Amino acid sequence: MLINQELAALYLKHKLVAKSQLNPLVEEFKGTNKRIDTELLAQHIVTEEGNAVVLAEFFEMEYADISLIEPDSKCVHLVTPAFVRRHSIIPITKQKGELIVAISNPFDYEGLRRIHSFAKGRIKVLVSTKTKIDNIANLIFSKTLTAEAITSFTEVSLEEKEKLKGAAAASSDLYGGDIKSAPAVKLTDSIFREGIAHRASDIHIEPFEKNIRVRYRVDGALYEASTFDIELYPALLTRVKIMSGINIAEKRIPQDGRIKQRINDIEYDFRVSTLPTVYGERIVIRILDTEAFAFDRPQLGFLPVENKMIDKMLQHPHGIILLTGPTGCGKSTTLYSFIKELNAQERNIITVEDPVEYTIHGVNQVQVNPKANLTFASALRSILRQDPNVIMIGEIRDEETAQIAIRSAITGHLVLSTLHTNDAPGSITRLIDMGIEPYFVADAVVGIVAQRLVRRLCKNCKVAVKTSEAEMKLLKLSKPHTIYKAKGCPACHNTGYRGRLGVHEILFIDEEIQELIQKRTSTEEIRKFSVKKGMLSLYDTCREGVLSGVTSLSELASIIYEAE
Repeated sequence: MLINQELAALYLKHKLVAKSQLNPLVEEFKGTNKRIDTELLAQHIVTEEGNAVVLAEFFEMEYADISLIEPDSKCVHLVTPAFVRRHSIIPITKQKGELIVAISNPFDYEGLRRIHSFAKGRIKVLVSTKTKIDNIANLIFSKTLTAEAITSFTEVSLEEKEKLKGAAAASSDLYGGDIKSAPAVKLTDSIFREGIAHRASDIHIEPFEKNIRVRYRVDGALYEASTFDIELYPALLTRVKIMSGINIAEKRIPQDGRIKQRINDIEYDFRVSTLPTVYGERIVIRILDTEAFAFDRPQLGFLPVENKMIDKMLQHPHGIILLTGPTGCGKSTTLYSFIKELNAQERNIITVEDPVEYTIHGVNQVQVNPKANLTFASALRSILRQDPNVIMIGEIRDEETAQIAIRSAITGHLVLSTLHTNDAPGSITRLIDMGIEPYFVADAVVGIVAQRLVRRLCKNCKVAVKTSEAEMKLLKLSKPHTIYKAKGCPACHNTGYRGRLGVHEILFIDEEIQELIQKRTSTEEIRKFSVKKGMLSLYDTCREGVLSGVTSLSELASIIYEAE
């Protein structure tokens, strides 16, 4: 198939795939109708973005990051959600009399033919990724669902509304004969879908005196998405409680539950938490995509010098590698990326987590269950009898878990885990405070990665400025430098930021550091010694992000003040 040879040449040109991976596929698919682009995507050898760039060049089309284009609801509604799911094609907006359409697979000639018939005019086709096309579809169609759900509820009779507010709301027959068409079900579904479309990590549903506020946490910051009449809340609350297995009759105490739901062919895990307030129970829902862990190390913001240190750590056959930082700083994401790198047929990798946030093919993952006496410590003891090469512990929370983790590292296992400390040297003190002897810490710990998350400036609207004297002082500059500040546009919900970036502080435990640990040297002294040897602090790596235009000075300031 000549197409495969031409595609292979483009993958090589863009340095996306190695020859050793391409040649066998091209040979295998000779004389068939199979294409290498679909196989490379299926095997996760090439990213969606990389594949889109290659297909755009192959078809002489334009590649575009459509997440930076504000979608026009009228244009999107030229097609149905089913059409978008089937063809991965979506009309986005109109520019200069042309309908702008995005497609992830330009080989879909039937889809292109149908979009031409819908458009009834000139169209411009851009190549983008399936994920970004789905995000726009979810965003627009979920807003429509929300509006329809609210309209449906307002049309419900007063008698039915009172019934929803009563204790009898426990019964699912309140939702009518067709549960999927019930207003409460529609509204809940639309809130979930809209949260996913916005890339939210959490959904906040809050009752007040006269209305309900829905907020999404995106890139670490909360923003208001919508408000509804308070009349909708009893039905909405009951629906979420039923879905998550929470006691709907209990309203006086906080409760936790979980929902597993498939949305757009992806399995999501929603962790639900309720809290009684003066106006009713507020709900917070954590969103986890359990199937698609998409982060590899290059996406996490490590500098080249840091990548070399991590390579060195991961090559150790035994020892313990620690990730440290406050809750929500991305420790689990980085830990999973390390596990993905270590995942190989010749290694037995077992994890013990609470909760299992993402599933990784080929890795044995254990969920902590305290009710069944399956704790971190008890699970670890059992794991050691399972002949592991690599053990991942979600978090070292107590002395018993720390003791077993250290012992495992010393006896020939590579252990990866997390701690809650402010910086890398502080983890050494924390382990000693937990009751681990300094000589065991020195012998077992291979390296420590401290991490924070800062927001990435939106590429679509960031503004270049010259540094002031005060900013030069903060950045330790001797002369003015061009940096970027946040502005705000529709693509970033007027926040000025889109996505987040990890900043790190990596302490590699060499013989000199081992000696300091054994002498019970203070955290500050270990820090000073490490910095003299070239360790980059959280400030240093964030400063690099500011100077390169990836993040802003205000994000750097938040790192400095937190450290203080």
